[in-house]
Amino acid sequence: MRRKQNTLESYLLTDRSETEEQEGAPSMSISQSVDEGPYYDLMERVIDDSNIKEALEKVVGNRGAPGVDGMTVHELEPWLKTNMEEFKDELMSGRYTPEPVRRRDIPKDSGGYRSLGIPTVKDRLVQQMIAQVLTPLYDPTFSDSSYGFRPGRSPIDAVMKVQEKYDEGYKYGVGIDLEKFFDRVQHEFLMNILRERIKDKTLIHLIKKFLRAGVLLPDGLVHATREGVQQGGPLSPLLSNIYLDKLDKELERRGHIFCRFADDQLILLKSPRATERVRDSMIRFIEEELKLKVNREKTETGSLRHLKFLGFKITRTKKGTGIAIHPKALSKFKKRVIAITKRNRGISVEGMLSELNSYTKGWIGYFGACSSDYAIKTLDEWMRRRVRQYIYKQWKKKYNRVRNLKRLCPDYLRTPVGSVTIEWVKMCWGAVRTDSYWHAAKSKAISQALTKRYLKGQGMYFLMDGWSAVQERWTNRRLLRGLAGGVRGQPGD
Repeated sequence: MRRKQNTLESYLLTDRSETEEQEGAPSMSISQSVDEGPYYDLMERVIDDSNIKEALEKVVGNRGAPGVDGMTVHELEPWLKTNMEEFKDELMSGRYTPEPVRRRDIPKDSGGYRSLGIPTVKDRLVQQMIAQVLTPLYDPTFSDSSYGFRPGRSPIDAVMKVQEKYDEGYKYGVGIDLEKFFDRVQHEFLMNILRERIKDKTLIHLIKKFLRAGVLLPDGLVHATREGVQQGGPLSPLLSNIYLDKLDKELERRGHIFCRFADDQLILLKSPRATERVRDSMIRFIEEELKLKVNREKTETGSLRHLKFLGFKITRTKKGTGIAIHPKALSKFKKRVIAITKRNRGISVEGMLSELNSYTKGWIGYFGACSSDYAIKTLDEWMRRRVRQYIYKQWKKKYNRVRNLKRLCPDYLRTPVGSVTIEWVKMCWGAVRTDSYWHAAKSKAISQALTKRYLKGQGMYFLMDGWSAVQERWTNRRLLRGLAGGVRGQPGD
């Protein structure tokens, strides 16, 4: 007897009862009761009007640059209204052909470049339509230790999981670095994984077309892509998780505790002697079974208090185990701020602060999850000094600098009639005569003239303000998960 065909609709209507412990969780392990297919009629769901509408809203909302055809996201909806039937017919019949992606190389901190592929907005729409259909099928089967590009999960969740396991005795780790993972994904290996569950040949061929779409080079030639998944499209995060789920399942089979966010993998261990053995065995599995390349120079082993994972490391505080910003992430932040506040940039203070605020708000929105505010306060003080020297340099001539400093004289150094005291004048001239802008910015005259209130009035954003907001948000998430107290894994008062 032929097995009953499963479709996405049957999957969504299946009674998938969860235990009290699982209820409300964003995902479940493959070991739980999950309908794994096979699925035959997925293209009908892909071209469903409601699915197209949802995908259109997301693509337009994400904005993004045009692809090789020059069409913008604002032109997508009018085009779709005019060509809807032909568009759906091309997809259903298998005649739809993706355009080559426009490549953009982004410099990496460690050297080299990360290639970002920019598909056309039409191709982004189709990829989003496919992702919306496949995500409900695959996400429930992913490992509970996988956090990258999944609904309801974030990199901070992964870091907090490491923090929690540290308190359980997993104080050592193996950080595996996959060399150019997105560029080395083996197409046939990935397609075979997809064929295990997806029996809709039209959808399989369409996904393969996206993988083989090619890259438009600056000279106008199209470079064929025989391996790799282009970063930049809505489908690539899901495909990368499907590919690396084989690695997750192998780690689970071996009984390892681990956390993975995209291609960042950290295996947690209790013994320092086990780290090298696990590292070597997993490198063999990744290179022989998954056909990927491991960067041995960047693959690290050691204490979790030193290993970098998603920009953080484990630290010990008076309250217990916490998470701290890794020194490499701090160094990267400082380099970026130095570049923004460089004195000879030739832009106004307002323009510089606008650019600085844009960067620091995004940075603290992520790294504000660190347990202690010490590093944040230190960075705030350092940034204020950078901004003060920028403003001071803008005043240019000595007499103009003295005049501005006298104008900003604090009240306690003014006479009863409002004029500045001789003491303040001497302090101003002492700062002006300093040869170094950096040293002058730390002088008493400049620091008391360009106060925190003054800088905030100019529009400067302080990291501590953002840190407090992020801490409140993550504290609420901890409490919702049943953890009382401010340190994950520690009992409340």
